[in-house]
Amino acid sequence: MATSTPTPSAAGDVRSTVNNLIETCRDGQKGFDVAASGVDDPVLKAELLQYSGQRSEFAQELVDALAQSGEAADDSGSLSAAAHRGWIKIKELVTGKDRYAILAECERGEDVAVAAYRKAAAAALPQSIANIVSTQHQAIQRVHDRVKALRDAAKK
Repeated sequence: MATSTPTPSAAGDVRSTVNNLIETCRDGQKGFDVAASGVDDPVLKAELLQYSGQRSEFAQELVDALAQSGEAADDSGSLSAAAHRGWIKIKELVTGKDRYAILAECERGEDVAVAAYRKAAAAALPQSIANIVSTQHQAIQRVHDRVKALRDAAKK
């Protein structure tokens, strides 16, 4: 349930929750960039770059929301997502730009993003931030479903 004025400890929880989403978005941005560099199809490349740009915008929107609430965003990427970015690079090199393998890795990253947003949606957040999280969650779920469909189509 969203609250309008968090207590000091709740403010730390809000900051932690939102910073996790910012990291998730930044990692997704980088992951989609790497994935785009690993495909030859210009249409797929453009779509992956569009998702990268979306994640950049989402991260900035969350940074701005935190700033408006008097909090600052952390300026680092998460360790697990850094490993995710590395895994895409390995897949690209090992599989010789295999479309299915790259999309499968993107879908795995999207599973992580959807789970992070689901967890954040259940947290006690100020209404203004909860609204942003809800809107972004819906968009990320749509991208997840699209990437999964692309992955499944590449399998055939």
